[in-house]
Amino acid sequence: MVMLEKITAFRNVCPYLGRTSVSTLRSLSTHSSRLCPSVSRLSYKTAAGCPVMGPALATRVPQLAQAAGYASIASPEEVCPHAKKAKEASKLAQTLSAMGKSAEASATLKSVKDEGEKMAGKCPFPHGKAATEAFAAANHSPKFNYEAFYAEELEKKHKDKSYRYFNNINRLAAKFPVAHTGSVKEEVDVWCSNDYLGMSKNPVVLETMHRTLDKYGAGAGGTRNIAGNGAFHLALEDELASLHRKQAALVFSSCFVANDATLSTLGSKLPNCVIFSDNMNHASMIQGIRHSRTQKVIFKHNDLADLEAKLAAFPKSQPKIIAFESVYSMCGSVGPIREICDLAEQYGAITFLDEVHAVGMYGPRGAGVAEHLDFEAHLAAGQSPDPIPGTVMDRVDIITGTLGKAYGVVGGYIAGSADMVDTVRSYAAGFIFTTSLPPATVTGAQVSIAYQKEHLQDRRLQQLNTRALKSRFESLDIPVVPGPSHIVPVLVGDAALAKAASDTLLSEHGIYVQSINYPTVAVGEERLRITPTPGHNAEQLDHLVNAVNSVFNELKLKRIADWKVVGGRAGVGMSTETVTPIWTDKQLGLEDGTAPDMLEAGEKMKLGGEAVQVAEERLAEFFSGRIATAVPKDVVVEAKPEPKEVAKIVSFKMGTGFEKTKNTGGLESFVTSPTATNTAATATTSA
Repeated sequence: MVMLEKITAFRNVCPYLGRTSVSTLRSLSTHSSRLCPSVSRLSYKTAAGCPVMGPALATRVPQLAQAAGYASIASPEEVCPHAKKAKEASKLAQTLSAMGKSAEASATLKSVKDEGEKMAGKCPFPHGKAATEAFAAANHSPKFNYEAFYAEELEKKHKDKSYRYFNNINRLAAKFPVAHTGSVKEEVDVWCSNDYLGMSKNPVVLETMHRTLDKYGAGAGGTRNIAGNGAFHLALEDELASLHRKQAALVFSSCFVANDATLSTLGSKLPNCVIFSDNMNHASMIQGIRHSRTQKVIFKHNDLADLEAKLAAFPKSQPKIIAFESVYSMCGSVGPIREICDLAEQYGAITFLDEVHAVGMYGPRGAGVAEHLDFEAHLAAGQSPDPIPGTVMDRVDIITGTLGKAYGVVGGYIAGSADMVDTVRSYAAGFIFTTSLPPATVTGAQVSIAYQKEHLQDRRLQQLNTRALKSRFESLDIPVVPGPSHIVPVLVGDAALAKAASDTLLSEHGIYVQSINYPTVAVGEERLRITPTPGHNAEQLDHLVNAVNSVFNELKLKRIADWKVVGGRAGVGMSTETVTPIWTDKQLGLEDGTAPDMLEAGEKMKLGGEAVQVAEERLAEFFSGRIATAVPKDVVVEAKPEPKEVAKIVSFKMGTGFEKTKNTGGLESFVTSPTATNTAATATTSA
């Protein structure tokens, strides 16, 4: 009877128990909570609604879900009378129901009324008339103003100059790298595309996609589990596994999804996993780590000492993932892949390497920076899919890449061990519940990869054009964030000025270069991100350099000397150390005369004859007729260049602080010539 009196008194002061029927209380008291199976649904629901116990429960239940019971987690009886009464309710619900409307029950209710009135004043919840009035007031208050909220959030972006404007740019396949704006008659040179090698307009890729579209239709028809898994998807994954010399690969709708799905899946599945993340990692990796809900440790960008110190704080037996990139796309820096692999082996971690901005661009077969670090070994191994033990690429556990940049199509992927890939395939929601890539996209991606595995000249010319542009900018004191990759980030240092520079280049010079601001880069490090391609010719490069120089003068933007005065920023004006490019002169063909020439005005990119043949053989069983026959007549198909002796160099001045050199074997490259002031040709020779 004492217990009955207590629970009845509690019903008078608790807004939940007071309005809940006895039968519902009985049901809740006899079923376990889904979030905390060790207690009843009644105990959990009542405590969760308490302003004292609720927050404590939300924090502690995930940590102590295996505890003996809710009371052992937070001692609710000592903290909140509601939780104590809720615990007793599970035992008294049946007794209360059995008494029904008996005289004894009525007497009990009356005897505890006064006690309930007293307790009500101590309860943090509204009760009785106060509860009714509070509910009515809330129900008649104005609804939340969603549109005002959106406007306020956007105004914040406008005030801090981080609001993003998207230009209407329509790239023309036949005129790459030219595009038209919103007006089809207004054409501009594009200098910031991630279509690094121009593969989006490659005739072999286009013809393959046309044929696939005509024969197999536009869409995939569903997820990989439902009608969306075909021979083309499997063939593409085999191609990617072979590219990275891994056991298996898995294709996603984008590499953002690939990174998010893989890190969130592995991070949540590996017991007590810790993910170590470079502080300049891409948003997709950050998102995946966040979704994993596992412990994360952020280390300073490319700082091996900081990474090692943080790895050493955890037992070697504890699962660990080191997530980092090869080429960081906004600054052009390159991760120390080999050294991070050393640390991973020493401290029992696995490596997760994002090669999004490197696949197609580095290595003798375009597999990325990890391949490039053992260039000669991979070149000698040819197209064998077998791993080369001890090489950096073999030591990396998980490689992710994209099909939407150097390969010119769309999609993302992971490559690694067969069991790792199958685990992600089996558990990752981002893979399982997404419609698979269309057949035409998949075939286009495969022939693009196959082509670039055989054709070294496109990435060589891209690197040579990058060297030329960086050299020209340096000669004019235009600040380029130092880096060894193909990215050319021109530092502006102010969001409004960066946008003004981009707008001026577009409106006054017919050049499209997008400004980059926060949160993509840090505040104060806003920039213009320029990416040369093998399709840019000498005339377009001259036009870009002169236009950027003009804009720097017009907007009074800081040059290298100005940044030095204020101590430098983002690596500009901060060091006299020379940055060594990833590609060596030998790898570029500068030592044996096989380097490609920069295009002249009106000249189109050349196709590699052997690469075309290899690419069209990939899908020969599905399509009749040779793809090569569809190559436009004005496109040159050339044989693989043969090494030749570089006997001497003939140089001549161009009058723009720029020196163009051509060797007797056909090599053309560009170097800085600060003393060049006129167009008179001056011959020099060197052995």
